[in-house]
Amino acid sequence: MPEILVVDYDAGNLRSVQRAVEAVGEHPRVSSDPRDLERAEALVLPGVGSAQDCMRKLAVRGLVEPLREYAASGRPFLGVCVGLQLLYEGSEEGGGVECLGILPGTVRRFAPEHGLKVPQIGWNTVTLTRTHPLLEAIPSGTYFYFVHSYYAEPTAELTVASAEYGVKFAAIVARDNVVATQFHPEKSADFGLRLYGNFGRIAATSGVHAYSSR
Repeated sequence: MPEILVVDYDAGNLRSVQRAVEAVGEHPRVSSDPRDLERAEALVLPGVGSAQDCMRKLAVRGLVEPLREYAASGRPFLGVCVGLQLLYEGSEEGGGVECLGILPGTVRRFAPEHGLKVPQIGWNTVTLTRTHPLLEAIPSGTYFYFVHSYYAEPTAELTVASAEYGVKFAAIVARDNVVATQFHPEKSADFGLRLYGNFGRIAATSGVHAYSSR
């Protein structure tokens, strides 16, 4: 069984992600050492807070380029919450911040329209737009738990599932071996754990083909 590496850069949801991965029978390694990324067979990038702060912490630990190289290697990669936003070229947050550039596009801030509060905090339904192994046995319309002020626009190229909060946004994105959720699976009860279990099964196949649409 491949070991899943949970990247430690002082993200607030690090331990809850670790515990969720353990709860589905995996034995994750938690590490901030760039050398562990080189050896990793599967990887989870957690994240909460601001994109600027997260990118700064990744840079201080020398993890920016290793993460880009890992994503390009074809090994399974799962981003969670801000871990999804960091995959994009940039974010509007704080007047603009350069992110990892693994996926094309810019992360945008919710407009405070329609009487909706920003950030979105709470449960929201997720609508599947195409099949993906990460969503095995998870039906369209499932509720997941969100905490975020910024969102990725739902492009057809990348979106696996969408949600709505004033505007439609990408709840799950994927390209080749890289997949990410805007919501927190570790806070989303049984279906959230099922998603981590599905990622563990994807990791066990250890191939880019596991991520192709069916």
